[in-house]
Parts: sequence; structure tokens; C-alpha cells
Amino acid sequence: MKSTILSIIISLALIGGAFILTRIGVAPSNTPEADGPNVTIVDGKQFVEIRAKGGFLPRKSIAKAGIPTVVKFNTNGTFDCSSVVRIPSMNITRNLPPSGVTEIDLGSPSVSTLQGICGMGMYPFEIVFQD
Repeated sequence: MKSTILSIIISLALIGGAFILTRIGVAPSNTPEADGPNVTIVDGKQFVEIRAKGGFLPRKSIAKAGIPTVVKFNTNGTFDCSSVVRIPSMNITRNLPPSGVTEIDLGSPSVSTLQGICGMGMYPFEIVFQD
């Protein structure tokens, strides 16, 4: 009886600790402001940089509408489902390498919100195009 109660207490402590560590490690990076701006314009072309590993960071990017845009997916030891990126509205599916940069040309999007997901549909991201 004592060993069962002790096992339950240890299990709850491990689960709670894992939850807290996951929240501390993930929550601050989900906003674009956490790591600085991830959208740059160079020579009239807009680049949106997104890290792909255990999801996509930042989850939400703000970009300018009407400018030629390229999304750069950066991977570094990525072997999970975020190594496949899908943008259903543009009929885009790309396998990303475990490490490196993959560029996807989006053309010159109008004011809209472009939504993407990983290969399994678990990790979403979006790019909001504004005037």
C-alpha cells in the first residue's frame, strides 16, 4: 500500500515538473517579439525566418502585403513532424532537411493571413500580411 502511494506521488511530481519545464521553455518564444523581428526587407524582397524544430517559432509573423516574399525555414537537428511544412491554401508541402535553410517563394501576397502546419497537423504557424 505504501509503495503504491509513493509511486503515485512520484509520478505526479514527474508529470508536474515536466509540464512546468515545457511551459517555461516554450511559452516565451511563441511571440515574434521574444527573439526580435523575424521579418526583413532586402533589396525590395521580404524574408520571413521561421525556426522548425518541435514546432515553428515564432508561431505568428507580421509581414507587409504586396511585397515579393520568401519564407526561410531554419532547421537544426530537426527530426520531428515539423521537418515537413504544409501551406494548404497554396498547395505547398515541403520536406525540410534535418539541418539547413529551405526557402519557399510566396510571391507577393495581398492583405491576408497565411496559415501553415507541420506534416502531422500538430504544430501551426501563421504569417499575417498587412498594409
